[in-house]
Amino acid sequence: MTRLIRETRETRVRLELVSDAAVTRIDTSIPFLDHMLTTLSRYAGVGIVIEAQGDLRHHLLEDVAITLGAAIGGHAPEACARFGDRTVPMDDALVHCALDLGGRVWYEGPLPSDLYDHFFRSVAENAKATLHLRVLRGRDRHHVVEAAFKAFGLALRDALVVGDGVFSTKGAVMLQEES
Repeated sequence: MTRLIRETRETRVRLELVSDAAVTRIDTSIPFLDHMLTTLSRYAGVGIVIEAQGDLRHHLLEDVAITLGAAIGGHAPEACARFGDRTVPMDDALVHCALDLGGRVWYEGPLPSDLYDHFFRSVAENAKATLHLRVLRGRDRHHVVEAAFKAFGLALRDALVVGDGVFSTKGAVMLQEES
């Protein structure tokens, strides 16, 4: 279980990741974001509990993404599979997600919504993940964004699977700050 609280003058986000996907409660005051995060939880197989308040939609969405990314990064076991790759069709939309939780930050999009493109960039940066989202086709922005959340959720599910060792030729990477 991973619990984080992020507070600024603009927002307050309380987020919890749990292993039971049935334990999902989302309240961000943004109905579409709540729907997308519930979808992410279901497809990733990870319970997400979020209570978030904020002044502006952009600030709230960004701070939820920052907190979610940090939680994913902290939740990923050292011996996880690291990689996930899924393509999801949803009506007119077809979205591909490739994910690596190996500690290198990269985001490549874009999505047809600046807000949700920024959301995924913030998740990737704070999870210290490489995330590629490719919109292969789609006209309806709702369908494209929802297919992206589903593809990301399925890729995340695959990447979090615990294996029998660290999935890297480098072994476990340690970075320590000395004073």
